[in-house]
Amino acid sequence: MMFALAGCEAKKSSNPLSPSVAGPIAGVNITAPQLIEPTQGTRYKESQQPIKLVVANATSTGVRPVLYIFEVAADADFNTKVFARGGVPAGDSGRTSVQIDRLDSGRTYYWRAKADDGANSSSYSSTQFDLLPKPVLNAPGLVFPVNNDRVTSRRPALLVNNSDRNAAVGGVAYEFQIATDQAFTRLVAAGVVGEMSGQTSFRPDAELAFDLTYFWRARAGDGETTSAWAGTQVFRGPAAPTPSPSPAPGPAPGGPCVSGNPQSIVECERAKYGHMDSGQLLQFERAVARSLNANGISGGPFGILRKGSGASCGGYSCDIICAGSGSGQRQWDILNDAEGSQGPTWSGPSTVPNIRVDVCEIQ
Repeated sequence: MMFALAGCEAKKSSNPLSPSVAGPIAGVNITAPQLIEPTQGTRYKESQQPIKLVVANATSTGVRPVLYIFEVAADADFNTKVFARGGVPAGDSGRTSVQIDRLDSGRTYYWRAKADDGANSSSYSSTQFDLLPKPVLNAPGLVFPVNNDRVTSRRPALLVNNSDRNAAVGGVAYEFQIATDQAFTRLVAAGVVGEMSGQTSFRPDAELAFDLTYFWRARAGDGETTSAWAGTQVFRGPAAPTPSPSPAPGPAPGGPCVSGNPQSIVECERAKYGHMDSGQLLQFERAVARSLNANGISGGPFGILRKGSGASCGGYSCDIICAGSGSGQRQWDILNDAEGSQGPTWSGPSTVPNIRVDVCEIQ
C-alpha cells in the first residue's frame, strides 16, 4: 500500500503580501527614511528629555506595508546600543516618530533608522546629537561697591564679575537688588540686565539718598537655570553737599516776589537761598505763601501746614503750601526734594481724600 508523505518543511509563499513571502522580492526598492529630528549636532538640555526621533516616511515600489526600525547608540558603530525599537508602523502626515527612554546626560549619541517590509529593506540613515550635562551656573562675583564703600553718585553703577557656567546654560542675564535692610524686605531699586563682556553693571533708575547705608546683591539666570544670590555687600550713599552760605534767619531778603504765575513765585523765592536747613525751609515756605497772597494768586489765601507728627520744620511741613480747611483743604508741593536738591516746583492741588488734613495757618 502506498502512503503519501507529508512535507516536513514549510514553504515560502510566492504571494507578495504573505507574511512568509520569499524575499527579497526582485524589483522592489525602498528608500532610506530622511532623518528630521534631531538633526546633526542638535544639542538638548537635560530638561528637554525624553527626546523624540522623527523621520520622513520612506517610499517603496512594492505592495507590502513598510515598518520602521529605530536605534540609538553611544558609539558611531552602534556596538553599544542604548535604545532599539522595530516594527514601528508608518505615521500620519508623511512622518513617523518614536519617543526614546531617558538617556544619561553629558555625552554624544548616535541614532539611525531604516524602513523594512519583511522582505526588502532600505539602507540606514544615521546622524548624531548631544545631550548636555546638567546645568551649572555659579553666582556672580560682587566687585563694586563693597566693604561699606561710599559712592560718589546717587545713581551708582553696581559691578559684578560674570558667572562661571557649563555648556548647558544659555544666554545669561543678571538680577540686581538694592535695599535699606539686609533681609531685602525694603527694596529701593531692582532690575535685570543682559550679560556684558567679562563684567556686567547695573545703574538704578531712582536716585539714592545721601549718607544712607545700602545693601545689594545679584544673581544670574538663563530663564531656566538660576544661580544662588551672591553674598550681600554694603555701601553708603554719597556725602550730602555742603550747604552754601545762606542769610541768617529772619525776613526773606528782597521783599515779596511779583508775578501772576505761582511757579515763577516759588522759583523767585527759592533763588534767595542756597541749600536750606530746617529753619530756612520754614522761612522759605512763609515767604512763598505771603508772595502768593500779595499777588492775588487764585486758590488762596495761602498758608503753611502744621504737622503733628513725623519729620517737620519747627512743627510745620517742610515743603507744603495749603489753603482752606477740613474737607475743603487743598495742598501744593513747592519743593521736589526737601532733603536733597530742593528744586522749586508748584505741584497740585492735592485734595481730600488723598491728603491728611491739618491746620493751615494763613500768612
